[in-house]
Amino acid sequence: MELSSQAAGQSLPQEAMDAFAIIARELSESVVGVYLFGSALAGGLRPNSDVDVLVIVVQPPEEAVRRRLVEALMRVSGSPASDGSPRPLEVTLLCRQALLPWHYPPRSELVYGEWLRDEFEQGRIPPAAADPDLTVVLTTARQSSLALYGPELAALIAPIPEADLRRAIVDSLPGLVAGLQGDERNVLLTLARMWMTLETGEIAPKDVAAAWAEERLPPDHQATMAMARRGYLAGGSEDWTQRKPQVETLVAYLQRAIA
Repeated sequence: MELSSQAAGQSLPQEAMDAFAIIARELSESVVGVYLFGSALAGGLRPNSDVDVLVIVVQPPEEAVRRRLVEALMRVSGSPASDGSPRPLEVTLLCRQALLPWHYPPRSELVYGEWLRDEFEQGRIPPAAADPDLTVVLTTARQSSLALYGPELAALIAPIPEADLRRAIVDSLPGLVAGLQGDERNVLLTLARMWMTLETGEIAPKDVAAAWAEERLPPDHQATMAMARRGYLAGGSEDWTQRKPQVETLVAYLQRAIA
């Protein structure tokens, strides 16, 4: 299993290369395709951006393989709060037979992300599960991705029905808002992107969506959204404790706009 000629000719994040090597070692005979997508392609990586990798396999991996994957990825993935080296990885593993034919919600065999590190360190790896948010992930990857291995993603995944994308955004809303405390910037930016996608059909980078939302927000909410956007672009660590009332009222406004 070797890197595609198209990918080999490009400058790729080291974390993507590390993840590819792990995937090749642990899953090579089962892999249909490996894809880099998200901020690495759409507008460029920001200081705290994840490196997003999608993996399509022909059969679900055994539990021992899932565990080895997680343990290896933990060694090469960085913290979102670091200086950007290494960057945090987000790796999503899907089985092709679960995508054909398409049905909602899609199912993942494994998701690796730094928000799960505490669970991983305690030896707990969430089981394979259906997840509405994967609809957004797949739409984003299908919209723009680089095949590190395998055919173009559009050859493996049919277009996601717009009704399912809209349904996924609404279904994902409660879980996103429940994690507001301590993750204010990301929640605000994700809500802005949800709103923009529902209104325009486009899945844009978070800073673009925040600018779009800011133009449409009432004046008393614009400064809070602008703060989130600046932090995303600069990679700072804002103190949101002094703006808790403003954040909560903005979140409530965005929830109404989305729902």
